[in-house]
This record gives sequence, C-alpha cells and structure tokens, in this order.
Amino acid sequence: MGRLFWKIFLGFWLTLVLIAIGVGLAVHIYNQNRIEAITDLAAGPRASFVVNATALALAQGGPESVESLFRSWPGQRLPLVLIVDEAGRDIFNRPVPSVALERAREQLRGAQMLSGVRRVLGHNGHEYVIFIPRPGPEGLPQTPSRQMSLGFQLVAALIASLLFSAVLAWYLTRPVRHLQSAANRLARGELATRVMPHIGRRRDEIADLGRDFDHMAAHLQTLVSAQQRLLHDVSHELRSPLARLQVAVGLGRQQPERLAGMLERIERETGRLDELVGELLTLSRLEAHVDRERDESLDLPALLEEVVEDARFEAGATGRQVSLSLNGEAQLRGKPELLRRAFENVIRNAVRYTAPQTGVDVSATVQTQKFVIRVCDQGPGVTAEALERIFEPFVRADGDATGGREGYGLGLAIARRAVMAHGGTVDASNREGGGLCIELSLPLSNNTDEGKRPTE
Repeated sequence: MGRLFWKIFLGFWLTLVLIAIGVGLAVHIYNQNRIEAITDLAAGPRASFVVNATALALAQGGPESVESLFRSWPGQRLPLVLIVDEAGRDIFNRPVPSVALERAREQLRGAQMLSGVRRVLGHNGHEYVIFIPRPGPEGLPQTPSRQMSLGFQLVAALIASLLFSAVLAWYLTRPVRHLQSAANRLARGELATRVMPHIGRRRDEIADLGRDFDHMAAHLQTLVSAQQRLLHDVSHELRSPLARLQVAVGLGRQQPERLAGMLERIERETGRLDELVGELLTLSRLEAHVDRERDESLDLPALLEEVVEDARFEAGATGRQVSLSLNGEAQLRGKPELLRRAFENVIRNAVRYTAPQTGVDVSATVQTQKFVIRVCDQGPGVTAEALERIFEPFVRADGDATGGREGYGLGLAIARRAVMAHGGTVDASNREGGGLCIELSLPLSNNTDEGKRPTE
C-alpha cells in the first residue's frame, strides 16, 4: 500500500471517529440534561415491589444477583431502578439525577417514606439507596445488560468504520497504482501500455485521467513511430545522392577525360542534398515551433496572386495552365515567407501532377472569419486510404512512400504544418472526374467582403 492509501485511509477513519465522538458527546450532554431535569420519584405498589425485589437481591447476592434479576424480569419492560452508593454513583455506572437522589435521601431521613425508596446494607458492608426516578428518560440503558450492549455497539461501529475506510481508500488508490505502473512502463519504452482495461467501468475523474493517459500514450506511440519512419526515410533519401556522388568521384579519378561531366554531376547531386537538408530543417523548425520569422500584417489575396504568377511561368514551359479565382479581401497577421512556402508547395505539387495540356484551378473565397483556398489538379488523384498520408513526410502524392517520382515528399508536409502554425487546417479530397483537390483554411484577424477581385 502506498502513501496515498494511508493518507486517505487515516483521513476517512479519523473523520468517522471524530464524528462518532462528537455525536456521542452531544447525545451524552442531551441525556445528562434530561437526567438532571428529573426531580420526582416513582411511587405506588409496582414501584415498591420492584424496589423491594432489587433490595433483596442486592442484600443477598450483590450486584451480580441484581443483574440476573433484571435480565430475567418477566412481563413488561423493567423501569429504571437506580442503586446509588454513598458517593452518589450507581453501581452500574448509569446516570443519576442529582435532584431526584437528594429527594430520595430526604424521604429516607423523614418520618414518612415513599413506597418506592429503600436504603439497603449490601453484603460488602456498603450502604445503598434504591429508588426509581419518574419518568424514566428514554434512550438510557435500563439494565446493565443493555449497558454492555452499548459498549459492544461502539466496538462494532469502530470496526465497521475501520473496514469502510480501508475499502474506500483501496477503491480510490487502486487506479492510481495502475497509472503509476503504466507510467513506469511507458518510461521504459513500452509505448503500447494502456490503463483503461485495468480501471474497468469507473465513471469518475480517475477514469477520465486514465482515458487521458491512454490518449497521451497513443499519441506518443504515433509520434515515436513517425520519428522512426522519418529517420528511415531520411537515410533512404540521402543514400541515393551520396551513392551517385561516390560513383561520380570514382569515374572522375579513373577517366580524367570525363572529369568535367562528373563535376557537373557532383554539383547537381550536391544541390539536391542542399535542397533536401533545407526542407528537413524547415520541417524540423515547424514541428518544434521555433520559427523565428516575425509576424506581419498580410494581404492574403495579393500573396496568393504572386505565388500563382510564378507557378504560371513554370507551368507554361510544360504546356500546363494555372487559373485563379479570388472573391473578397482578407487580412491576416502571420509569417509571410512561411505562408508563401505553403501556397507554393501546394500549387507546384498540383502543377507537377496535373496531366499535360490541362490546368490547375486555384480559387480563394472569404467565408465566416476564414480565408479558404482550394487547389484542384487534373491528375491521377490518390487512393482514399492515402488522402491523409500524403501530408506525412516522404510520402509522394501517389501514396507511395519514398517512391520514384520527383521531389522528396516534404512539400505537403511543410504546407500543412505552416498552415497549422497559423491556426488553420489543410485537407485533401479526390476531384470528381479525376484529380486531387487540396483545401487550405486560414482564420482571419479581420476581413471585408467589399468588392471582388477579377477572375483570371
């Protein structure tokens, strides 16, 4: 059992004990006040009979005989018969009303005695006053056996509170121990660790904590798997240009007459490596949220127009077109180069995969506090299963990781993270009739819908 168990256990148990003591004191004070309020004595034939029988039993057998008499008394409930010694204490430690006791002693000193009062000399040599207060207060023990029953009830209540506190503490700390064990296993690298199967069907805050822990563990497992896959893909991408560099160096040494061509090859491969390392650094900064570019107030339609104009220039060389449709004005405070990179990556990716002699449609509209850009090509599209994976690093637009197409599969990954860094979203869907559509949605700091830009 851990420290939390003992804290909860002792806390609840002491609380229950203090409550019981407080209630007991309150009841005792209440009964004591009721006892002190009794000023009269019971009289009459029945009271006289009971007092005489008690006096006889006390004189002959002492307190044990009296207790036996009380337990075996036939008929109706026995009234409260007090047996008080010279010090004013009942022989069975029951409460004694002081006013009634003084009245009984006065009756014994007087010439006329009530029939319900007796003075008895016990077999131990002590003198006792026996009387019945009227009325008998409810809730007080009428016989020694009932007083013993009260003591048993107190012990039983103490044991019950002990068991209740132990069960409650165990119930509260058991899932915490499972969480602690799961956290230790997770720290050792067991990323498949989950706690909800051990917590069961609880519906409380601890169960919510367990679900949050499982969600965290699943997210960590996904991140670690993605990191391992990224390292594998990076090593794969670096191996090919490095191998070509080694071949070029070897051929340049063996065939000096081809040295100029080999130097061109080395320069090309070095450029590719520089481009790959640059994209990896950009992706790493976006993942770590450490981009140091300052935020500026941006005119998003103007920025998009610049990117589309550059894309048109590149697409024209391959017989492709890029059309742009703008609707509304949009202002956003963000990082201009990062958003330019996102727009450029998406549009250039569409130009690369759209079929020859076709075009890429780019549309931008201002919706409810959002600037939505939709880029659709007329290429082969991707499978439904690959729609989400194309935004992962080193996954090509055709859905094959580290495949044989151009590029490194980092463009869409960088675009999504750049848009997410501005609080936006990026989604992909297949176009009816063939092709892929990518939608970028950016929240606006302020926008107006006055006027429309011309469709180009």
